[in-house]
Amino acid sequence: MKIMESIPDKINNEKQENTYFDIKNKEIEDSTYLVNNKLIVNSHRGNLLNELKRCLSQCEKFYFSVAFINFSGLQLLLDSFKELEEKRVKGRIITSTYLNFTEPKALERIRKFGNIDLKVFIASGDKGFHTKAYIFENSESYKIIIGSSNMTQRALKSNVEWNVRTILKKDDSFCCQVLEEYLNLWKITSVVDDRFLNSYGNFLREIKKRRHDETLYFSNYEIVKPNDMQIEAMKNLERLRASGEKKALIIAATGTGKTYLSAFDIMNYNPKKMLFLVHREEILRSAENTFSKLVKNKHRTLGLLTGSSKDLNCDYLFSTIKSMNNYLEHFSRNEFDYIILDEAHHASSLSYKRILEYFRPDFLLGMTATPERCDRESIFDIFDNNVALEVRLREALELNLVIPFHYFGITDIDSIDLSDVNMKDVDEIVKRLKVNERVDFIIEKMNFYGYDGKRRKCIGFCANIDHAQYMTSEFNKRGIKSVYLTGKNSADERKEYIEKLEDDTDELEIIFTVDIFNEGVDIPSVNLILMLRPTTSPVVFIQQLGRGLRKCMEKSFLTVLDFIGNYKRAFLIAIALNGSRYYDKDSLKVAVATEFEDLHGCTNIQMDRIVQERILKQLDEENFNSMKYLKEEYMEFKKMNGGRVPYFLMDYMKYDGAPDPLKFVYKEKIYTAFVAKMEKDEGLKELLQNDDFFKVLKKFTGKLPIKRVYEFSIIKYLLNHQNINLEQAKNEILKHIEYVDDKSIHHAFKCLNQNYCDKAEINGTIRCFELKDRELYSAWDFKKLTHNREYRKYIEDIINYGLIRYEKEFSNKYYGVPFFKLYMQYKMTDTALLSNYEKAHSSFRGSGLISNGSEYFIFVDLHKEEGIKESINYKDKFINEGLFQWQSPNSTSQNSERGQNIIHNKGRSVNLHIFIRKYRQIDGLTQPYIYIGKGNVIEYQGEKPITVKIKLENQVPFGLYNEFVKKV
Repeated sequence: MKIMESIPDKINNEKQENTYFDIKNKEIEDSTYLVNNKLIVNSHRGNLLNELKRCLSQCEKFYFSVAFINFSGLQLLLDSFKELEEKRVKGRIITSTYLNFTEPKALERIRKFGNIDLKVFIASGDKGFHTKAYIFENSESYKIIIGSSNMTQRALKSNVEWNVRTILKKDDSFCCQVLEEYLNLWKITSVVDDRFLNSYGNFLREIKKRRHDETLYFSNYEIVKPNDMQIEAMKNLERLRASGEKKALIIAATGTGKTYLSAFDIMNYNPKKMLFLVHREEILRSAENTFSKLVKNKHRTLGLLTGSSKDLNCDYLFSTIKSMNNYLEHFSRNEFDYIILDEAHHASSLSYKRILEYFRPDFLLGMTATPERCDRESIFDIFDNNVALEVRLREALELNLVIPFHYFGITDIDSIDLSDVNMKDVDEIVKRLKVNERVDFIIEKMNFYGYDGKRRKCIGFCANIDHAQYMTSEFNKRGIKSVYLTGKNSADERKEYIEKLEDDTDELEIIFTVDIFNEGVDIPSVNLILMLRPTTSPVVFIQQLGRGLRKCMEKSFLTVLDFIGNYKRAFLIAIALNGSRYYDKDSLKVAVATEFEDLHGCTNIQMDRIVQERILKQLDEENFNSMKYLKEEYMEFKKMNGGRVPYFLMDYMKYDGAPDPLKFVYKEKIYTAFVAKMEKDEGLKELLQNDDFFKVLKKFTGKLPIKRVYEFSIIKYLLNHQNINLEQAKNEILKHIEYVDDKSIHHAFKCLNQNYCDKAEINGTIRCFELKDRELYSAWDFKKLTHNREYRKYIEDIINYGLIRYEKEFSNKYYGVPFFKLYMQYKMTDTALLSNYEKAHSSFRGSGLISNGSEYFIFVDLHKEEGIKESINYKDKFINEGLFQWQSPNSTSQNSERGQNIIHNKGRSVNLHIFIRKYRQIDGLTQPYIYIGKGNVIEYQGEKPITVKIKLENQVPFGLYNEFVKKV
């Protein structure tokens, strides 16, 4: 049929008449069957954005018709449009003024592309415009996506949307109909020119002005409800209090609702008198305002204690630290039932300690976004190591507590070569970065990607003061109003320029800085961040990224431009963006290759091809378990720790993005030995000469990371008591989880009594505990060690680290027996412990199938050796996310008892638990398995071995499934 072959020409030829489309003789019912139909939804499996990018990269022409376009959605497609412009691939976009949702800023940006024609449908009161269609022309076919998604970040990435993609031959009548309708729309829409943009922009500004002027009399009736994070925290606080604890700590990023959380908990606890302490008066007034919204009609009076206010007799008092220090004698020690300490990282300072040592509240709650800033002592120790909630960047993004970010990894200009520079030689790095060509390149990219909001409000992170001065001078020369701030500026100067950046009427657009904005500074309206220095620390990267993530009315996302040169450790960016402290090299490679596609919400990470290939190559070449790498990682973290030696595992809990210290443990058996080696610390080496002390550290460290909380809860209690019974043990365990069964507690007692250790394990350690008459006692040698203050602090550190890391990974849930959490990592011997196995736990090794009664544990290596493509285990494999094929041990026949239990597992009430790892080893380190849950055999065939297909009770999440099956 000749008609469809000419449709592209017709669409690109305005002069031809619509009558050219003659489809009367070919009705839609008789059309060629639609092929390759696909439902596209935004989920962990993918999203419309990725589909559009793929289709754009392959098409010869494209035609969009969407009701709404805003800049948040357009920015995600800018690189695709640019690539098509360079390839001279043309496109057309139709949008509308319907509901006044389309942004003029987005239309202005589209107009800058020479390959895209843009038109607009002017909506009226009686006629709207609500199309969502994306059409891609190829040589012999069309891909057509029609559904619910407009061009906004939420529609493309996170909203509940249904879009159907189909691929049609060019002579298909349905295709003909779609294209005819598109052409009709094109004819009746208006060209987007300067006149339209000015008129539309003025109209929107007038509407916005009117809305601001309106008085909404009903707005005072505000019902504020706790979000999921706050509900979880309150449950944990209640559980801790029920177990007798009097202190707790909340760790959450700025802007995530900590003050509201504390107010909700006050309503729940209902103290007669409450004290809220802060460092700065402006925060104090904001907190008092928050509480006043929630405690209405609660018969409680609120007041301030500041330099100008002295409301000493109120029920709920909000005070600065300075004022409270001046008025301590006006209050009794038991004056307040509940004390909240905001900015709790200051708790170790003298002014704070004086207040905390004076008052004796029933409960003390500390809140901080930056636990690493507690310099004098561990913030965890101050709050008895009770962390009621920890929400770091990744969780905050997933919980929608901060705004999403659009990250663009951009290859730096060719003329800057950092390949031979030591990253510690900052002066040399800056010398090479101070190039006018690079300044022009940075500005070009800033203009290309833009920002969300009316005005640019940017922070540029530089390598040193000289670099910041240079960037400021060059930007000012080019007419972009900039200043630089460093540690040499006074607090008043910093405040002045921060206020200027926040002010919409001020000309200041950019603050270039060195480190001082890494943490602890709140500039909500920042909408653009420039990473202008090599990334040498994931911790610093995350701190800098966090400066722009505070929610603000003027922005819906943060733009991050990272200029990435050819320096040797660029792969650290992947570690930072990965967002997990616990990772392996292969999972990082998959994340980079897929542009972190499993990220929740509207956050989007995009790296250009050169950056992506460079990072993947570095990841391939780097051995994460070599002493060279571990030493560099340790020294970089020590630098982040203010140059202080991180003697304890708990030091790593303070920083978001800190390395996993257990990597250091695996190298030297115990963390203290690794530190002694790194620091050449003779005193520490001498301490480890005590054989009993070394064995205890090795014994407890060998349990990390703990997979159930029972044993460490009991040990923590026995650090301060001679013995513990089942009831006391239950109370200690319930501080960490919502429920525990008595049988598992007794099993934990037996574990600590070494009932399930083999002879080698018993000979390799000292006896720490003794079980007598269902009570567990501290053994003499262990008690003697804990009485020594120097030994004790290292033992306590391991126990506290184990418990806090456990809570971070497992939360407070009870997972039953066996105590397995989906998608967590486990060693074979862990399954013995977690299934309450009552023989030597070391027997759980070396086999692909191990059983404990009716619990069968299947362990699978998907690849025999790392990095060898031919080593794929073709017998054990995923068929899809919900179906797995497995081959039994070679000796198993269908008629044997074990064979029958496998092939008829459901009917015989046998639970098949499946553990999978991609490689047995990575970088020479044995990898744990990942628990993907239980499954039931639905098909089987063969003898010795039996090949079975197992339907999983839980579909494997798409991101994890990708990691398992993708070869990078």
